[in-house]
Amino acid sequence: QVFITTSGIGIVPPDRQLSIQNARPGDKLIVSGAIGDHGIAIMSVREGIEFETILESDSASLHDLTRVMLERCPEIRCMRDPTRGGLSSALNELAEAANVGIRLDESAIPLRAEVRAACEMLGLDPLYVANEGKLVAVVPSQHADKVLDTMRQHPLGQHAAIIGEVVADHPRLVVMRTVVGGERVVTMLAGEQLPRIC
Repeated sequence: QVFITTSGIGIVPPDRQLSIQNARPGDKLIVSGAIGDHGIAIMSVREGIEFETILESDSASLHDLTRVMLERCPEIRCMRDPTRGGLSSALNELAEAANVGIRLDESAIPLRAEVRAACEMLGLDPLYVANEGKLVAVVPSQHADKVLDTMRQHPLGQHAAIIGEVVADHPRLVVMRTVVGGERVVTMLAGEQLPRIC
């Protein structure tokens, strides 16, 4: 057996307070790119499932992307990595910590066609699939377009998108407007949708 551990060390300027508790109604939610790539790629290799196209993990170091985002817009409220538990868990944790509601637009969430097809075939919800090279930023609405433009100019944010907003109603709940026009509550991942992959 091999065990690998890592640590990260950084400097946070005293005037910068990034926290999921900072989210406020009206803030926009921006994801840095397509979701679900990592979990589906790892599972396809592990389980020997072959697809017509090669699915690759999105593993990446996000330090440079976050640096340019914060340089351009110090007002960013917080950033989260939607790793284990996927996008749904990251957003539910945010809603709980800040006592706010989250409203998502399913049609705005970037998702590669091959990942969507794999999820449909395997009965998985991409909102719960792990990501390793993506982030979700909570940004005051007046700065959202500036942050989005900055992200899209970076190689790791070319497919960034505004996927929803923070709202005052339904506190501590994530509600998504579906592609067919209905609404559904997006809960935390209960149990394991996929075997643990990292």
